[in-house]
Amino acid sequence: MFYRDERLALFIDGSNLYAAAKALGFDIDYKLLRQEFMRRGKLLRAFYYTALLENDEYSPIRPLVDWLHYNGFSMVTKPAKEYTDSMGRRKVKGNMDIELTVDAMELAPYVDHVVLFSGDGDFRPLVEALQRKGVRVSVVSTIRSQPPMIADELRRQADNFIELDELREVVGRPPREPRPDREEAMVENE
Repeated sequence: MFYRDERLALFIDGSNLYAAAKALGFDIDYKLLRQEFMRRGKLLRAFYYTALLENDEYSPIRPLVDWLHYNGFSMVTKPAKEYTDSMGRRKVKGNMDIELTVDAMELAPYVDHVVLFSGDGDFRPLVEALQRKGVRVSVVSTIRSQPPMIADELRRQADNFIELDELREVVGRPPREPRPDREEAMVENE
């Protein structure tokens, strides 16, 4: 439930939202997403968190990051860490949980409602802390994928759970043709 006079802030866990939308078979149109939440209340900020693979090669996620930055999103990025797992596979890791949590707690006195786009159960204590400060929290993720992309404890802690699949008609677009380099750009979030 949203109220038109509520001050809203969006906190988007980029890799988590990407994985949830991909599991449901669509891409997010971020312009439509921002417009949808501007319609639901007074949108103060829309944060997008992602780790970037910084090397000499072209980064497939860079155009999205640049577009979001120029279209009203507050971008929070940091370099991803590359490592080789025990099987010899190249892995990329970049966790933005602390950055998102700090920003949400700093903004809490100025908002009425936080919308968290993530299913990561690590955010349950953040949701609880925001609620103690009088902030309502909605979580956007999906239980319709196999396996579900939202941790049960996060869904239960939130004031409101928004099923991402139910936003498909409002903020979705058909997925682009898969590009092998794009898949590598999405960072493992642990």
